[in-house]
Amino acid sequence: MVKWSASLDAFLEGEAADGGPSAIDSGPSATDVRRAAMDLLARREHGRKELFQKLKKRFSAVPDLIEEEIEKLKEEGLQSDSRLAEAFIRARFNRGQGPVKIKAELRGKGVDENIISAAFESDGIDWFQHISDVAGRRFGDTPPADAKERAKRGRFLLQRGFTSDHIRSLDRSRC
Repeated sequence: MVKWSASLDAFLEGEAADGGPSAIDSGPSATDVRRAAMDLLARREHGRKELFQKLKKRFSAVPDLIEEEIEKLKEEGLQSDSRLAEAFIRARFNRGQGPVKIKAELRGKGVDENIISAAFESDGIDWFQHISDVAGRRFGDTPPADAKERAKRGRFLLQRGFTSDHIRSLDRSRC
């Protein structure tokens, strides 16, 4: 009985039975936030806003600590919106998506417009060639049978995120 009472007293005073801090007053530490952020970044690139939102779900009581840790990760080069934008553009390009859709998704992830523009300028992608490749994979070399089929192909390419200029650039035999 004495042992239980001593454990209860220690627990109520903020110490666990093993002498460490109790579960009552143990909030997330900077190490906990950093470890969670590193785990997320190890899986894939995350934008600053996206990383903050995910960490806030887990550590809602300490948004200032989350901001501090994300800033440290950015200074150390472990979190970069520029790197995210470049990797994201390449991944979406490989899936056959166009620049309009990719830019919209990056904006949704909270990436700054200047970073998006810089990433698109440095990517070296020929979007006119890309739309030709996407249209060729989807529709082959057969020309559209009529205006209805041409419109259908145009809508498909618009939904993929290509501009009307890109679509018009395709010769009549493809779209």
